[in-house]
Parts: sequence; C-alpha cells; structure tokens
Amino acid sequence: MGDCKSVAPGLEGEENLIAAAQHIVKALGSNKNLTDDVRKILVDLGTQLSTITIADENKSEGVNEIEDRLIAAQDKVMSWEADQCMVWDSGPEEAAEYLKAVEEVRKLTEVLESLCLNKDSEGDELLRRAYDVLQTAMARLEEEFRYLLFQNRQPFEPEHMSFRSNDEDVVDEGSIISFEDDPVEDSLQTDSISRSSEDYIIHLVHPDVIPDLKSIANLMLSSNYDQECSQAYISVRKDALDECLSILEMEKLSIEDVLKMEWAGLNSKIRRWVRAMKIFVRVYLASEKWLSDQVFGEVGSVSSACFVEASRASIFQLLNFGEAIVIGPHKPEKLMRILDMYEVLADLLPDIDGIYQEDIGSSVRTECREVLGGLGDCVRATFLEFENAIASNTSTNPFAGGGIHPLTRYVMNYIKILTDYSNTINLLFEDHDRADPGSLSSNTSPVTEEENKSGRSSCSTPTGLHFRALISVLECNLEDKSKLYRDVALQHLFLMNNIHYMTEKVKNSELRDVFGDEWIRKHNWKFQQHAMNYERASWSSILLLLKEEGIQNSNSNSPSKTVLKDRLRSFNVAFEELYKSQTAWLIPDSQLRDELQISTSLKVVQAYRTFVGRHNPHISDKHIKYSPDDLQNFLLDLFEGSPKSLPNTHRR
Repeated sequence: MGDCKSVAPGLEGEENLIAAAQHIVKALGSNKNLTDDVRKILVDLGTQLSTITIADENKSEGVNEIEDRLIAAQDKVMSWEADQCMVWDSGPEEAAEYLKAVEEVRKLTEVLESLCLNKDSEGDELLRRAYDVLQTAMARLEEEFRYLLFQNRQPFEPEHMSFRSNDEDVVDEGSIISFEDDPVEDSLQTDSISRSSEDYIIHLVHPDVIPDLKSIANLMLSSNYDQECSQAYISVRKDALDECLSILEMEKLSIEDVLKMEWAGLNSKIRRWVRAMKIFVRVYLASEKWLSDQVFGEVGSVSSACFVEASRASIFQLLNFGEAIVIGPHKPEKLMRILDMYEVLADLLPDIDGIYQEDIGSSVRTECREVLGGLGDCVRATFLEFENAIASNTSTNPFAGGGIHPLTRYVMNYIKILTDYSNTINLLFEDHDRADPGSLSSNTSPVTEEENKSGRSSCSTPTGLHFRALISVLECNLEDKSKLYRDVALQHLFLMNNIHYMTEKVKNSELRDVFGDEWIRKHNWKFQQHAMNYERASWSSILLLLKEEGIQNSNSNSPSKTVLKDRLRSFNVAFEELYKSQTAWLIPDSQLRDELQISTSLKVVQAYRTFVGRHNPHISDKHIKYSPDDLQNFLLDLFEGSPKSLPNTHRR
C-alpha cells in the first residue's frame, strides 16, 4: 500500500480528539458571547468536517467502481488458471486481451494504494484481492515468458566455418626433445582461419515474438516483478548459451582436465577454442546482447544485468581454458597455438569491452585482460624454453651420413612459421627486452650498419634479435654434434650441409627480412669454408700421392718404376676406401652436391690424368687400374647416401 497518514493514528489519538470536542461543546454552552476570532475558527472547523464527510462518500463510490473493474479483470486472469494451454498459443488477440486485463489489475492496485485506506476497511480488502490476482497473473506471465523464449529459439548454425573434427586435427606428435624423425613442415602450419571477422547480428529468437516478450517484460517490471522476469530470462538464455558452446564443440573442462591432456588432444582443443572464440564473441554474444536490449531496452540496467548473468558462465568457461594453458608446462610445440590464442583474444578485446561496457560486466573485462597477459607471459616463457631445448638437445651417436640433422629442419621450419606472428612477438618482447637486456643470448650476431642502411630494419626488431639468438644456439649445438664424427672430413660435410640448409631457408622465405642480407652473406661464406675444409681433409693426402716430389731415382733424372707402382697402388687403395665411405655420405641438396662433385673432380681427375699421362711410358698398363674417365664417373656416385664398392678389376 502507498504511504499515507491516518486521520486517527490510534486509539489514544481518537480519545484525545473526542475529549477535545467535548471540551469545545462545554465551552460553547457556558459562553454565549463569541469573539470574531472564535467564530472564524468554528467556521473553519465546520468546513473541514463537511469536506471529510464528502471525501468519505466519494471514496466509497470510487471503491465500488474499482471493485467492478477488478472483478472483470480477475475473471479474465482466472479463466486461464484452469486451462493447461498457453495464452500465446491461442493467438495474438487472446494474448492482447490477457495483457490488457493484467495491466488493468496493476493500475487498480496503484489506485487502491493511493487512497490511504483504513485497515480492515472494504477498500483494504479489495486491495488484498488485487494483490492476489496480480500475483497469479505474474506467475502466469513468467511461465509464458519462459515458453516464448524457449519455443521460439532460432537454430545456431555457423555454416561459414566447420567445427567438426577432421584430419587437420591430426598433427605431428614429435616434440622438440625428440628429433629422430624428420618433422613435416606442413604439420606446423597454422589454421587457415582468417584473422579478421565482421561483426554481425543473428536472430537468436524469432523476431516475430520480440514485441510480445517486450510487452511481458515491461508489464512485469512495472509491477515490481523484475526479479522473477530477470531470472526467467537468464535461465532460458543461459541454457541457450551452453548449447551454443556445445555446437562449437567446446566441452566443459576443468583446469586439471586440461593439464592432464596429451599434446595431440590438447592441440585439437586449442584449434577449436581459437575458432570458437571469434564466433562466440563476435556473433553469438553480440547477438545475445542485442536480444537483451530488445527485450529490456526501456530499462537499460535490467538489460545489462540479464545479459551479463546469462553469459558470464559461458565466457568464463572459455577464459578458464586459456588460464589452464597459461599455467600448463611451456612445451615448445605449443608456442604457435599459444600465439593463436593470444592474437585472437587481443583482437576480440575491443569487442568484449564494448559488449560488457557497464560496471556489472567489469569482472569479464578484467578476466579477459588477465588471461591475455598470462598468454603473453606464456609466449615469452615458451620461446625461451624452445631456445633452452635446442641448447640441451644432445646426441650420443653421430647422425648417419652427415646430412641435415632433424634438429636443424625442425628449428628452421619452426621459426619460418613464427614469422607469421612477427608483429605479436615484437609487441610481447619489446618491453620485456628493454627491462631485461640480458634475456638475449650472448651469441646473438649484432645488426651491422650495412644492414640498417640496406633498409632491412626488421633485423633489429625483437623478432630479428631473438631469432638470431636462437640460430646462434643451434649453430653451437651443431658444432658439438659434428665432433661425434671421427672423420674430420665428415665433420665439415655435416656442418656444410646444415649451414647451407639454414642459409637457403632464410634466403628463400620471409626469414630474409628478419635476418638480413649480411647474415646470409656471412653464412654463405661459412658453408663454403666447410666445403673447402672437407676437400682438404678428404683429398689432400690422396693428391700428395700424385705429386712429382720423390719419384725420381737418386742416380738419374728418370722416375723410379717402383715408386710409381707404389704410388698408384696406394692411390687406388685410398680412392677405393674413400669411395666406399663417401658414397654412404649424403648431400641432400642436389645443386650443392653437384657443385662439390665438380670441384672435387676438377682437382682429383685432372691431377690423376696429368700423373698417368706424364709417366705412362714408365708404367705398365696392368698397374693403371682406373682411367681418368673412370674416376670422373665414380666421383658422381659420392654423397648419394648409399654405400658402394669399386669393382676389383684392372682397366681393360
């Protein structure tokens, strides 16, 4: 009831009023001469008594009219209580009449509350009846509200993107700690999902029922049943949001569940999370906010509260997954996926701020920033863990054939893909490196003045500096691995292969802009030096056998046949041993292999041809096992990775 002061506030007040009236009557009986002031007061008192009498008569007449109106509205409301059907299933006219009747009851309660009715009066009893009818109607409207929201939900079908499990979710399970298998470069490729998406609204509830929902909400709110209306809305929409996550294949996982997952399963879950976040925030949450505004638009605070309460659990479910990734182990194979998570959340942050801009949504905005910051820290920690894993990768046996080590392939493919995230890496490492200059490896190659002048300024970016540090660690590791070979020539061949692979990978990809031309020139020189050192270690002792020194007889200037025979025999043995071992060695790059074969052939075949040609008169054909053309053909068999032996026959 409305606040009002009673004419007789209590029994004690009524007795005082009676006593005062009796005192006035007694005074009037004993005093026949009244002054003008007294007469004026008595006239005012009479007027007031007349007004009270008329008001009571009018109030009585008003209550009777209100009762008639209440009975009519009550009949309409109560007629539906015995019916199991829903009002809105009976058509728009019936629904409109029902709303009109409930609105009538609401207005009548307001009128009755304003009349300042006495307790236990006829009007007070009528007010209680009005309250009962209104409560019954509100319970019915709450049920109808839920029904309309549920029955008119629109199917959520993100047809523009597939969320079903497929072969793309199957990835290489090898980690940086195990390099025995050659990782496939494509297995590290990131999702083909676009990194930008347009905001757009979809109808989560059929648009035809929005006016009905709005009418019910307005009536319930104006009747002070806002809590019941809000809870009904939140309950239905919360279930719809859970269903949306289910469609997006985002199951509810605790942090413990995430931490226990194997990498193959976790990788698939992260891929889905990245795709789902964009759809959920930019499409579903944006549409959910629009729906809430449409239904409760005239009361903004209720709209915001309903939206936040309905969506909070769902958005926190997604953010909790990000938190679990943050606190999990910083394994190098997770870095690209964590970067994907960081980028999508950073990209969505303005959307989330806009959707949850009111104070009631501050917890969501705060949680998003905390998870984003944690993912940034996780990226830095995982990158440094990758560097540590490279440094600590040890081998007990040399890599067969001296070819390109799996570690080299993995690292180069890894950082090649990381170039797609250069802007993000620059952002995450820039402030960190400024605060902690010691975070960069001491082996990092400095950026030269020539590189800066060449326009490749990205060499000095955080990405460039950290990639250089990473490659320096890799080169040190390869140096250690080369020492596992007993043959010095094979040590140089191994380093030549790996540095050449690194250089070509940089030169022919986006890594060129990160490392710069000076780095490429320096490493071209490095692998060429190892090629020269290979030739010296392999062929110097053999070529010495074809030198003229020590061939002449001491008594004459003619060559010693014995020495010539011994030289040729030693050359044949050395060449055969080298052929047998170095055909098992491997140079995977065909161009590099051809260049080294040609370089070797020019030196060895020419020296052999000259030696045999000069001393042919002094050497029997039976001592010349191979012709120069034979040697040239045999040299083409080197570095194929398949051991062979020369035929043990003399040249015919």
